[in-house]
Order: sequence, then structure tokens, then C-alpha cells
Amino acid sequence: MVYGVTLWGKVGDFMFMGEYHHTLDDKGRLTIPSKIRYEIGENFIITRGLDGCLFIYPKNTWENIVSKYQELPNVKEARNFMRFFLSGAVNLEFDKQGRINIAAPLMNYADLKKECVVIGVGDRLEIWSEERWNNFIAQNEDSLSEMADNLFSANLNI
Repeated sequence: MVYGVTLWGKVGDFMFMGEYHHTLDDKGRLTIPSKIRYEIGENFIITRGLDGCLFIYPKNTWENIVSKYQELPNVKEARNFMRFFLSGAVNLEFDKQGRINIAAPLMNYADLKKECVVIGVGDRLEIWSEERWNNFIAQNEDSLSEMADNLFSANLNI
């Protein structure tokens, strides 16, 4: 099931949006929609994300994130987060069928079994197990209005 991803602006200046439902095959390969493949480029990074999903970043976005992490103070909290985030990072490319091969440790972290959801979240993609994604939506849908009120200024009409 495809709900759509919209990419805005010129190449390199984009926003991933939308939701795609795909099936992970027996070899741990997941098809990524062609619109996304075009914009994310030939090489990109996949890593452990927050909230039990995986993050995928275009190479240039990843490089910006890493440079910001290198500016963090050498304190335990920063070191621990960098260990978590960077140790799971893998450089990937699409195969000829537009699939990515997700490493077993990342599949285990995100509890990816068969049904997956790929969502666009601004500068990155997230890969969720369908069960975790549905649970996330169910747990948060009642508080989304309050979240929006807390996060956005009064002049932003959502």
C-alpha cells in the first residue's frame, strides 16, 4: 500500500514525506519506492533510529549530522549516544531491483520480520515494523493536537 512521498525543491534540498507499506523478503531485502531512490542517491546511510525504528539518511545529510556530533563535548551522555547511533551505521546501495539489504543486527533492533512501513520524516526516512508503527500511532494519536500546540507557534496553522 502506498500513501505517497513528496520531495520538494532542487536536488539535495528535499523533504521526505509519506508512508509506504512493503514486505521484507527472506534475505532481509526491502524495496524502496523509486521516488525515494532517486532523491536519496546511490549511496546512503542506514542506522539505528530512535523509538525502535531505523533511520536512513542521504550521504550529505549524514555527513552534516556526524560533523555536529563531533562538536559535542566529551561527556558520558554524548559518548553513549554516539556509540548507539554510529555503531549501527552502514553504508548502503540499492540493488538492480531497488532493494536494500538490511543487516541482521539492524533488523533485530527494529524488530523487522515481514511487514514494514517506510515513512518520510523531513531529512530522513524511517523503517518501522508494521506492528511497532501501528502501536506508535495508536499510543500517540490522542495527544497529537496537544503536541502540535506545544511545539508550534500560535501563528502556524496546522
